[in-house]
Amino acid sequence: QVQLVESGGGLVQAGGTLRLSCAASGSIFSINAMGWYRQAPGKQRELVARILSVGNTNYADSVKGRFTISRDNAKNTVYLQMNSLKPEDTAVYYCNLYQRQHNYWGQGTQVTVSS
Repeated sequence: QVQLVESGGGLVQAGGTLRLSCAASGSIFSINAMGWYRQAPGKQRELVARILSVGNTNYADSVKGRFTISRDNAKNTVYLQMNSLKPEDTAVYYCNLYQRQHNYWGQGTQVTVSS
């Protein structure tokens, strides 16, 4: 069993910052990928950023230069530092863990950016 617990969402004005955290527990293997996806109302869930256990990262074009993903392997925790937030970043953000061909999801945390 794997559990993902997210924290750090909230309401912020445009141009502001937020930091999301996601702690994984349970049967976590050393080789995996952790990431953040988001889903806005009426839209499909989309990848925001992803980081492999060896440190490689990839980002959606819409967040490059503004968001930074990082992880602490010792704590099985992934972070998403979000700077220069825009109203279009408003969504529910979901933590994801991919390992051994299985996807695991957190419960989601709301991020709302007001203009």
